[in-house]
Amino acid sequence: MSATPQRTPFFVFHQEARARIVEFAGWEMPIQYEGILAEHQAVRQRAGLFDISHMAQIWVTGPGARATLDRLVSNDVSALKDNRGLYALLCREDGGVVDDLYIYRLESGRYLVIANASRAREDWAWFQAHLGPETELAEQPQAAALAVQGPRAAAILKELLPGAVKMQKNDVAELLVMGREMVVARTGYTGEDGFEFFGSAESVLPFHQALIKAGAPQGLVPCGLGARDTLRLEMGYRLYGNDLDEGHSANESGLGWAVKLGKSDFIGRAALLKEKELGPRRRMIAFRLKERGVPRHGHDILLGGNPVGTVTSGTFSPSLGAGIGLGYVDNVLFPPAAEKTTALSLRIYERPLAAEVATLPFYRKTTLTGVN
Repeated sequence: MSATPQRTPFFVFHQEARARIVEFAGWEMPIQYEGILAEHQAVRQRAGLFDISHMAQIWVTGPGARATLDRLVSNDVSALKDNRGLYALLCREDGGVVDDLYIYRLESGRYLVIANASRAREDWAWFQAHLGPETELAEQPQAAALAVQGPRAAAILKELLPGAVKMQKNDVAELLVMGREMVVARTGYTGEDGFEFFGSAESVLPFHQALIKAGAPQGLVPCGLGARDTLRLEMGYRLYGNDLDEGHSANESGLGWAVKLGKSDFIGRAALLKEKELGPRRRMIAFRLKERGVPRHGHDILLGGNPVGTVTSGTFSPSLGAGIGLGYVDNVLFPPAAEKTTALSLRIYERPLAAEVATLPFYRKTTLTGVN
């Protein structure tokens, strides 16, 4: 990554909208506009518009593309039909997580992989080092991407892009948007209905303005990384670099549903099979504070006053009105059988605060805002 932070094609818009800009994964990105709470609530109640151009767009094509991806990732790419997407983990031989990805199949031998900005260079190198025969890699030139998330997302697109509204969850398609071709997916990182748009800046930039205009009557607002983080954590979605890394295995991450050990061999499968047989030494738990406080990355998870793990992601949940988070705990020090019977606490600023193990997702449509 260069010493000078990169800027997305929407940087001027962020400046003109008076966004607070921060450096994130080598990019200058908006963390908030009106405020994290207001933007969070807009997505839960109406709709929010996110610039996600910092995420890597990698095209994997050729007759060997499916076999290459199946060998590289934990999920079953062979089960993907045309115009469908899935979530998967890119693993090392020892089962550690190189990155988590979203893989879209447009047609046979043609896939678009969306990777985390913080891992773009590592992923590209990993793909090249493990590239199978008859497979080609290409980065999307002048990449740009947007996400519209919220219960009114479909209403905003109804007139603007009716073809997208017909799509189902996890569908993907190449659609003509204002006369230009773009990859459109009905996916997202917030737990709400939503759409993501991938392509060149030449295609996506004009659509950005059209979205703002069409979304205004529906209460669409621009949103930054701050709201993106609180929204994803309420759903229990992992963030690479916090909840996932090369030092923790795919088994430990609690993402077993995306690890298909029964499929043909993939990098890390042997280690993950052995770990599953022996039992991983750590596991990820979700927790909710029973007292007022805000958990943060690095805080100690305590059992009987003794450290048993570490918080990887934590925040104040606007939807629940309470502190929530994820963290890894030692299975010997805190056995799974003790979760329902043992009081937990977190050390926040040298003070233990009572907590409880929670079930994911933290947020559901029936969740009422308020401190419990």
